[in-house]
Amino acid sequence: MIDDGTVHWFAARTRRGQELRIRENLDRFGVSSFVPTVRSLRQRGGRKVKAIVPLVPNMVFLRATKSDACSLANGRGIPIYYIIDRSTSKMLVVPDKQMDDFIRVVSEEPDTVEVSNFIPYRGQKVRISSGRLEGVEGEVLTSDGGTFIIVSVGQLLNARIKVSKSCLVPVNRDVL
Repeated sequence: MIDDGTVHWFAARTRRGQELRIRENLDRFGVSSFVPTVRSLRQRGGRKVKAIVPLVPNMVFLRATKSDACSLANGRGIPIYYIIDRSTSKMLVVPDKQMDDFIRVVSEEPDTVEVSNFIPYRGQKVRISSGRLEGVEGEVLTSDGGTFIIVSVGQLLNARIKVSKSCLVPVNRDVL
């Protein structure tokens, strides 16, 4: 990827517990970022406290040009380490559509979505045709527990959420 000034989504790792602080620092520098979070009950000092915690530990997504992304880690001291795409040996770029779908799924239903490390899955490509997640694309998985759509982010993560089979339509990627 040549840095032509185009803005992309990049995935970066950080130390555990730093995700929300890094998001605040990125906001201060005017960089769009995303850290999927969920509400959780934590035990502190013998009592239960509600807290917002990262859904995906040690990971931050940010949207910037390649040169700006590099300057954040190298020049501005933000402790992030970009994930490298194994096939190109360059910084992993997450396509906008994949990132937008992932953000919608984990933001809309954070308590009902399951996020896991990427496992290649070859189901039928589908799009949600109605409801709050209309337009989200992924692959359908049908099991005894119901019908699910799997949304992948690059080759990093899978997000799985239960959907109604009636709101899914096939996507033919060969047709333009």
